[in-house]
Amino acid sequence: MSGAGPPGDEWAARAAELRASVDYHNDRYHRLDDPEIPDAEYDVLVRELRAIEADHPELAVPGSPTGVVGATLSTQFTPVRHRVPMMSLDNAFSAEELEAWAGRLAKQIPPSAALVCELKIDGLALSITYLDGRFERAVTRGDGRTGEDVTANVATIAAIPDRLDSAVGPAPAVLEVRGEVYMPIAAFEELNRRQLDAGEKPFVNPRNSAAGSLRQKDPSVTAHRALSFWAYQIGEWHVEGGPEGWPTTSHEGTLAWLEQAGLPVSPERRVVSGFEEALTFCRHWEARRHDLGYEIDGVVIKVDDLTLQGVLGATARAPRWAIAYKFPPEERTTRLAAIEVSIGRTGKATPFAVLEPVFVGGSTVSLATLHNADQVQAKDVRPGDTVIVRKAGDVIPEVVGPVRGGGGRRGAPWTFPTVCPSCHGPLVRLEGESDTFCTNLDCPGQRVQRIAHFASRSAMDIDGLGEQRVELLVRHRRLADVSDLYRFDAATFDGLEGFAALSVANLLAAIDASRQRPLHRLLIGLGIRHLGQVGSLALARARGTMDAIASAAEVDLAVVDGVGPVIAASVVAWFASEVNRGVVDRLGAAGVSMVEPGAGGGTGGEAAGTGPDHQQRLTGRSVVVTGTLEGYSREAAEEAIRVRGGTSPGSVSGKTWALVVGDAPGASKVRKAEQLGVPIVEGARFDELLERGEIPEAG
Repeated sequence: MSGAGPPGDEWAARAAELRASVDYHNDRYHRLDDPEIPDAEYDVLVRELRAIEADHPELAVPGSPTGVVGATLSTQFTPVRHRVPMMSLDNAFSAEELEAWAGRLAKQIPPSAALVCELKIDGLALSITYLDGRFERAVTRGDGRTGEDVTANVATIAAIPDRLDSAVGPAPAVLEVRGEVYMPIAAFEELNRRQLDAGEKPFVNPRNSAAGSLRQKDPSVTAHRALSFWAYQIGEWHVEGGPEGWPTTSHEGTLAWLEQAGLPVSPERRVVSGFEEALTFCRHWEARRHDLGYEIDGVVIKVDDLTLQGVLGATARAPRWAIAYKFPPEERTTRLAAIEVSIGRTGKATPFAVLEPVFVGGSTVSLATLHNADQVQAKDVRPGDTVIVRKAGDVIPEVVGPVRGGGGRRGAPWTFPTVCPSCHGPLVRLEGESDTFCTNLDCPGQRVQRIAHFASRSAMDIDGLGEQRVELLVRHRRLADVSDLYRFDAATFDGLEGFAALSVANLLAAIDASRQRPLHRLLIGLGIRHLGQVGSLALARARGTMDAIASAAEVDLAVVDGVGPVIAASVVAWFASEVNRGVVDRLGAAGVSMVEPGAGGGTGGEAAGTGPDHQQRLTGRSVVVTGTLEGYSREAAEEAIRVRGGTSPGSVSGKTWALVVGDAPGASKVRKAEQLGVPIVEGARFDELLERGEIPEAG
């Protein structure tokens, strides 16, 4: 830090500016539960201030936010002083920083000392006190020394017991449990649905909604917010009149005791040995953070031995025996350079943001969706704004909204264009809909998107035929509609850049293999409006052949379970087009399969192509897949279940018939299956389950 940055007195000015900014954002986050910037942006400010104070100790001042926990208390709750301060945690943002922390530990404690890895819940820290085993009081962390009394509100949280379970033996005279109040994702989504139905502003994220729900003056409001709680530590205890006599010497033993006492403790934890095992745990959950029903933003790593924790001690704000490994941010701020419009396969015009590139969610993002005209207006984002961008896992990046309070003059509000950027035809917003469409069926933008969709993994799965290649082939007049694909030969690619002999051979082989895809995959690929994967599969099973679907009356399609009148009308209208029927006829002539293996409708009996592997052995059964199965992608495994009559949801419930467990499974799914008594099938026996339609016997 000392080799760059502002010289002389400018260091002091920058430090003062950062302190004011950090204090401001601290207050919005901790007291008001209404942050203006993402956590990652706040972390950047704190890290810069810390670096200045470390390189220039003379600039460190008493009360700097780098040494403060939490923020100023709300005036609507009674303040309560913590008998044992509730400290914060130091953060590691990379493997190198985590290794440096482990190196510091090794100078004071044995290198073989066990560590406990726990998920870092994105919620609100809470202290709960039990007297002689009875729930007595609940207090927020506040500024670390004094918190807010939220006892009445916490008493409404079902996960927190009124009494400790007697299974642990005589209850301590005083037991202070610390943990995190959080809002499950499903509860957050339901809360926002209610907010929108009531015409109110939705909450930004589960963490803020949890904090806001806990700080309600009326406890009945909290009771309707479906909050939950994970315990992660003991703050204070007194056994038989004194602080000695705690029944375990380890942190993991403490968590096990709390669990036995009836308090909820996260099952996703592990005792490890050394830095490498801890880093493996961190990377495992960084890749699977969205497999959970609640939000996490990292992993907390703690020294397991309580005596060694005492040896290591703490700084003014954080224990030395613990650290938080923070995952790459899923929200960052950047400048919105422009708003443009893309044309999809159905002619739908979708606005998207052109951004100054920003690293978020594990990758650099320069484009993000804005959904539709109403969303742009509701979010009030304008070219030139500093905006919050969110990218969670494989989800398409989106602009959350502008950063408020930035000051300065904003640009004019953006208006939706009236002319298609691809064909220059009119853009029309249909009555009663939020979407805008290009009505020119010959629009080249639509053509490229239709063909790319046809080749996508969920449709005909033609590997090597992505959007860029489709655009090149369309531009050079080698490809006009999807039926042209099946007339391709090596000469088709002559003179085109990027098509070497091997890649051409692979692409032709992939096109040829796609001829054997089942009917429902072809229906998906045709891109009929409103007809998605579920409806395509339902129609294919019910009617059996393409002819039976194309010739059916609207009323006959509407009665198919999973279809309904809107989809039925769209399908009939699509097949009424001579252009569309011509494409289907050419596909059939090229040898593309027009039947659904194993279907029983449409032909008076089983459809052509029915074989023993596709009989409906899983009808009415819900089979969940977790982990990697040899020989199957996740999509292929779920499709194998569906074509046999089953369903394959993403989560385990009481209705689940079986859980198939492959390599590196989601631990929470396995644990829930065990709790509910759902049969667990090894991934190696998945084929046996498909073939027999029965749970394979153990062994």
